[in-house]
Amino acid sequence: MTKKKTSSAIKKRFKITGSGKLLHHQAGLNHLLQKKTQKRKKRLARIVEVTPTVIQVLKQKIRY
Repeated sequence: MTKKKTSSAIKKRFKITGSGKLLHHQAGLNHLLQKKTQKRKKRLARIVEVTPTVIQVLKQKIRY
């Protein structure tokens, strides 16, 4: 039987806090930044919590 491993993609993109919440960076801050406002870029730079609907799927893959 093969070893169960955490998905490498998920491991790189998400962080689990001490209380069990999942955090991630928002998309849209890599290119085409000139036409985005400062306010929008600051908002996109924040680390936010993953929505509850996605958490269950991710926790199964990040378990190990």
